[in-house]
Amino acid sequence: MAKKWGNTLRNWMLKNLELPQDVMMDLPRITMIGQIHIYIENHRGLITFSDKELRLLLKQGQLLIKGKGFVIKTIMPEEILLEGKIDHVMYIND
Repeated sequence: MAKKWGNTLRNWMLKNLELPQDVMMDLPRITMIGQIHIYIENHRGLITFSDKELRLLLKQGQLLIKGKGFVIKTIMPEEILLEGKIDHVMYIND
């Protein structure tokens, strides 16, 4: 019952308060500039990093980014800015 009420309240807030879905539904926000920059907000932590791969934990699943010459320019608890040549961005469901 409480879960149903929570979903109803969330849907009402999304519709009537015009809040962004990524905020209300705890989704990641991903911003890419070409193939050279990717900025990810609202992740749950870094799983792996190399110059060819970055894997982040999300609320539901993981985000896998593959490419070349990766450098983490900024990293904060829920935000990361990655630079390099990005070839693939993929969601992985658990």
